[in-house]
Amino acid sequence: MIEQTALVVTKWQYQPQANLIEPDETKLSGLISLDVMKKRAPTKKGIACRFTCTFAYSNEPLLEYVAEDSYVIDLDDVIDKNELQTMIRNTYTKFKEAFDFRKMGTFLHNIPLQHFDETRYDLEPILQLLQ
Repeated sequence: MIEQTALVVTKWQYQPQANLIEPDETKLSGLISLDVMKKRAPTKKGIACRFTCTFAYSNEPLLEYVAEDSYVIDLDDVIDKNELQTMIRNTYTKFKEAFDFRKMGTFLHNIPLQHFDETRYDLEPILQLLQ
């Protein structure tokens, strides 16, 4: 059995720039990354998925957003690549929903979170963490 925990926002550091009267979206840059950590208990195994998103405006930091959740898995359960992809997609969906809610009232209120490119990540090392 796999249990997913609630998403926890560990960092939301928004630094509005006073000179942003009429912002130019071409000067906005963003980056999203994924970290996966192994978790283990005597009767369970699991992973924590942490997404980090940073935005800059004219190379000045604007927002750093970090959130993570965990998956607790019975020791007997075997996780395959498809299941792992689903776990990561679920985490990203929750990450995006939290971003969409929190961005209201910021310069980023009309800016969508970039699409998470799954092809950039090799899932084999992550699968090995779950052995």
